[in-house]
Amino acid sequence: MENPSAQKLINKIQLDLFKKGFDAETLVADLKKLREFSMEEQNPVLTKALRLTYEHIEENGAFLIAIPDDEPVDEETELVTGNNDATDNNIESLEYLLSLFSDLTKKNNILDLKEYNKAFLAF
Repeated sequence: MENPSAQKLINKIQLDLFKKGFDAETLVADLKKLREFSMEEQNPVLTKALRLTYEHIEENGAFLIAIPDDEPVDEETELVTGNNDATDNNIESLEYLLSLFSDLTKKNNILDLKEYNKAFLAF
């Protein structure tokens, strides 16, 4: 995201996650605010990713999506979330997702956001 306020909010979310741990209520509120910035920047992939992320956290009280695989997924193979225990927070994956929000100029970051979006919808 290009907006300096959005960058500060991303950094705040990452720092809160590191220092305070997973707090669904605060995280959802921050992601909703971040989504407002993404709407201003008119980035539909990011806006959708943010909405799906906070809806997922609201519904599950946790972040249960795995980091997308580096290998290309063939059309007949569904994206597997890779979580064996549906109650464990996947903090590493959440941290990676947050890092994608920071720099959308990289093609791979947009591709990974699209993979996260597919995983959210398949969950």
